[in-house]
Amino acid sequence: MIDDSLDVTFVVPCLNEAANIADTLETIRAAMSEFRFAYEILVIDDGSTDNTAVVVEEYRLAHPDVELRLHKNPRNLGLATSFVNGAFVGKGKYYKLVSGDNAEPQESLVKVFSHLGEADMLVAYMTHVEGKSVFRKGLSNLYTFLINFISGYKLKYYNGAAVHLRYNVMRWGPYSFGFGFQAELITKLLDEGASYTEIPVLFMHRQKSGGNSALNLKNFLSVCHTLLELLIRRVRRKTMGR
Repeated sequence: MIDDSLDVTFVVPCLNEAANIADTLETIRAAMSEFRFAYEILVIDDGSTDNTAVVVEEYRLAHPDVELRLHKNPRNLGLATSFVNGAFVGKGKYYKLVSGDNAEPQESLVKVFSHLGEADMLVAYMTHVEGKSVFRKGLSNLYTFLINFISGYKLKYYNGAAVHLRYNVMRWGPYSFGFGFQAELITKLLDEGASYTEIPVLFMHRQKSGGNSALNLKNFLSVCHTLLELLIRRVRRKTMGR
């Protein structure tokens, strides 16, 4: 039986985000203070080697009004795995990924959650991304074009951390282990007939390096896996009707 005792579960995976995680939690708290939704925040420390967990515990003690839980992965499992695993321990009807680097402004969260309940998915797309280079914008546009071209859908953006029904994440959780997992989940839910609302928002681009950067071999392979998965699914729909 699904425990939907709360309205929203925020899952916040983080890897070495000691400098940003408190601001991220405060952004969520401030945004949700404008609504009457019952919510929880599930922070997943994905193998951090800094004091991310200490900062989270300090924030929890300083804000007893916020239902906040900290889970520590035994090792780095990756964003996609943390996202799916969090759905199984959450208690919210709706489920929202928020990056631990505080890249989503409070105003954007408020705008998205003002539409809660309108559709199975609230899919945010970026009208402006502060700090993102022209090259990175070009790659993002190419990625969206390829997803739409192969899947047959026409969404404006696939990596905006949509709001999902938590059950759908548990039932249709993606198999990708990198950058492509959100597009895989969204298109799978569209295949299953899920409804969606697209919402324009602002976003902040945080430059990361090494394994945290989107421009690495693992994420390249993840995107290739996602595109192949979409192609297989579309061919199957055309030939088998499923």
